[in-house]
Amino acid sequence: MDALQCAIARYGPPEIFNTDQGSQFTGTAFTGMLEDHGITISMDGRGRWMDNVFIERLWRSVKYEEVYLKAYDSGRDVQVGLADYFAFYNSRRHHQGLDRATSDQVYFNEQPPPQAA
Repeated sequence: MDALQCAIARYGPPEIFNTDQGSQFTGTAFTGMLEDHGITISMDGRGRWMDNVFIERLWRSVKYEEVYLKAYDSGRDVQVGLADYFAFYNSRRHHQGLDRATSDQVYFNEQPPPQAA
């Protein structure tokens, strides 16, 4: 509630607020605040958790392959580290779910080089 109030105060009310159906988003206090500000409420249907699986897997990789392994000294170090990691993730990291291709190869429809057995 506090975060929602701060966001509305700072940025103004959005036209639409999309959430899942978690109890924190379906309570009368939360939905009432949205309605009080004229915000249309959009909730993902039951079972839509599958939509998040792919992004959850990405962030798991980011955390375990980059963030947890580094001792960043500053926000700038985090920014540089994540930029380097995403460049690696997209252009050089081969993905099992992409038939050992990189994300860039699939996105740009390029043929991956042959992989050693």
